[in-house]
Amino acid sequence: MGIDATTRAEGAFADTVFTGGALFTSDAVPAGSAQALTGHAVAVRGGRIVAVCAEDEASALVGPDTIVIELNGALLAPGFQDAHIHPASGGVELLQCNLTDSEDADDTVARIARYAAENPEIEWIVGGGWSMDHFPGGAPVRALLDAIVPDRPVLLASRDHHSAWANTAAMRIAGVDAATPDPVDGRIEREADGFPAGTFHEGAADLFAQVRPVVSDDLTYAGLLRAQDELLALGITGWQDALIGNFPGVGGGLTAYRRALAEGTLKAHVVGAQWWERAEGGEQLDAMIRLRDEIAALGHPERFSVGSIKFMVDGVAENQTAAMLEPYRDTHGHDTHNHGLSFIAPEKLREYAVAADAAGFQLHFHALGDRAVREALDALTEARRVNGDTDGRHHLAHIQVIAEADVARFAAVDAVANMQPLWACHEDQMDELTLPFLAESAADRQYPFGDLQRAGVRLAGGSDWPVSSADPMAGVHMAVNRVAPLQDAEPLAGPEQCLDLATALAAYTSGTAFVNHRDHDTGLVREGYLANLVVVEPNPFDVPADQLYTCRVASTWIDGERVYARTVETVDAGGPASDHP
Repeated sequence: MGIDATTRAEGAFADTVFTGGALFTSDAVPAGSAQALTGHAVAVRGGRIVAVCAEDEASALVGPDTIVIELNGALLAPGFQDAHIHPASGGVELLQCNLTDSEDADDTVARIARYAAENPEIEWIVGGGWSMDHFPGGAPVRALLDAIVPDRPVLLASRDHHSAWANTAAMRIAGVDAATPDPVDGRIEREADGFPAGTFHEGAADLFAQVRPVVSDDLTYAGLLRAQDELLALGITGWQDALIGNFPGVGGGLTAYRRALAEGTLKAHVVGAQWWERAEGGEQLDAMIRLRDEIAALGHPERFSVGSIKFMVDGVAENQTAAMLEPYRDTHGHDTHNHGLSFIAPEKLREYAVAADAAGFQLHFHALGDRAVREALDALTEARRVNGDTDGRHHLAHIQVIAEADVARFAAVDAVANMQPLWACHEDQMDELTLPFLAESAADRQYPFGDLQRAGVRLAGGSDWPVSSADPMAGVHMAVNRVAPLQDAEPLAGPEQCLDLATALAAYTSGTAFVNHRDHDTGLVREGYLANLVVVEPNPFDVPADQLYTCRVASTWIDGERVYARTVETVDAGGPASDHP
């Protein structure tokens, strides 16, 4: 730290200087060792950090056109990055029938009715965000939709996007009835006579793929830009898009990203994970290689690349499709013989992992149940055995349940634990739809972040938005407390699974930068790095742990440019430009 000779050179003034607050550099080695620094300033020129120095030294870099950001005690940190998110579909959902903020079943139905009334010209009512815990058994029925929209098809994704809710009109158009069998990768909730009740889990939702409206390129592009605005306001300067490819009714956003690159509207740094079609085989890898090279040839690798592949190993626990080592239980605690679903046969997953790793791809696994985690780790172990260390920075997302014996295996194969901390607490979906139906061994091992940290596993932070809030500070709060704000509950799986604040912040900054192969110039506050920064107030290190959720982003900076500001005030119009964060 300090100001070197070149930076001190006459006329080498900074474009922007941040001063008067705390600094989190994210240099957390070992994990949890970094704290916020005080008495330091950060100078930016040409989009990069040129000095991290004592505040009294920074005056030498302030010229007549320098903008001085008075932090007023706020925290300056590396820009947040999200390791697992769906911006295009999330943004589109905001522009459709958005149920994300519904408070209960009645509110959900009322919002659908209002949307239908306000959009009489729309042929299909689509969108999503309904919560399983708002409905008995986590499965809303067609009758609720038929009562408010009887004459138009309705198809709405659940909040976790692992189930769909349809009315009778939609089923009729899709040709779905009592004779329709459950697909091998999904399940249909049924009425007493076998007719579909209205909820379709996992692959069963694909029964509507051929008839539901395709999201237009223009709508997807609008959704991507809307999502970017939302994410910038949360301090997110980069992300890994966990679904680039063909997906029913959503689209993978590739056309939207291409357009954003061409029009210069993509401000964030993005890595795209190409979607591995589980119904196809290894032959799809050639097309993925071609797409990766084609996107690289566009000449914006620092802005958008597609060098990751997303493997959907299993489903989710709340609809009992997460792949578990021990079977789910019924409402009486009896063994159901249902171990969940492995969407890709383990031997095939190992084969695909070896080939994709050898081709230079990063492997991004959706692995939620402990059997899915084991299958993903087995695949990485085989890839390491065959290919050696390829610096793939492979990662397992969601990791709700991990067998104790498998925790240390992450570090052994250099796998990153891609956490979604907002799920790690007692709430209705967890307490009513998940824990009562899991074997005791799995119920006691929910989101074992503390175990992973103690085992020396790299941690990265993500949200899976629009499944849950994309707010990194909300995720940090949950990672530290494992209790939702204002709730009187015990930490899920015990306080030993809580993370310290510095480790949680590092997961969303340097941790995800590592996953995205962007740790050479993002994720840290360090000389030479891009000035991708976030200002958070109040300083999280100054508030009690149970108040972390009150910390908000004041401003977001990418390449030295302020791309979001909650408030902007000029405080010294007569001297060098100076304003609040």
